[in-house]
Amino acid sequence: MKKILAYILLLIFLAGCSRKTDWPVSGNVSRLIAVDGILTDQEGIQVIKLTRPVSQLNETPQPLTGATVLVSNEDSVWTLTEKPDYPGNYQTPSYFFCRVNKNYNLKIYYGKEIYTAKTYMVPGTVFNELRYARNDDDELYHIDFVASAFTTGSPAMWEILIDWSNVSGFKNKDSLSTHARLLFYTLPTLDVTEIFAPVAEKISFPAGSIIDEKRYSLNPAHAEYIRELLLETTWQGGLFPTENANVQSNLSSGAVGFFGTCAVTELSLIVAK
Repeated sequence: MKKILAYILLLIFLAGCSRKTDWPVSGNVSRLIAVDGILTDQEGIQVIKLTRPVSQLNETPQPLTGATVLVSNEDSVWTLTEKPDYPGNYQTPSYFFCRVNKNYNLKIYYGKEIYTAKTYMVPGTVFNELRYARNDDDELYHIDFVASAFTTGSPAMWEILIDWSNVSGFKNKDSLSTHARLLFYTLPTLDVTEIFAPVAEKISFPAGSIIDEKRYSLNPAHAEYIRELLLETTWQGGLFPTENANVQSNLSSGAVGFFGTCAVTELSLIVAK
């Protein structure tokens, strides 16, 4: 018993011994480039955004200007154009759209560096419209169900755009308080951090709101990238946090992010009382 007590006292003594240590932190910004590039089968101008990573929370990313960006498949090559008013945003021609069963390549030339990525698009599918429900404490509504978070079929990303700017009582309010954009995911995996993730903010909107719902098809690599990204962001901070790690990418060394092509199916509805 005395030996056990001695060990306990020793542990308490050791735990109480500490001193301040200043760890040097490099102030150099990473020379990585961040690629935000999702192209779809919807004809029109589409954008691949290039920036530098940030070193501080909520810092505005520095656009990567002056790059040469090419997108190609087995049949064609498109040179994207950087617009002066939107530095770091490289736009496709207005007639551009992706096709199923085609392989797409991305090449980024910046200085002496070349960054590449490959991807392909899986077909889109039709879907049932989302469900909404009335709040318990007021006359507003909220999204009740979009799609099952887990699927053994095709994974997808869901973009929900809600607009109530033309509803009586809201016409003179600013855009930030009359519009919302929500993202949901259907993935072929089910993680404990997803089940016990932190509670998400509930967005409320009035009857008469217009809801545009879009489903983006994801190939397996794209779905895995989104899963890893969610593990590092939205699903962190719950009951079962995970160790931080780098998110896998389909881009070559020196670049982070993902280059994807998605088939889009969509529908619109009006919120009824």
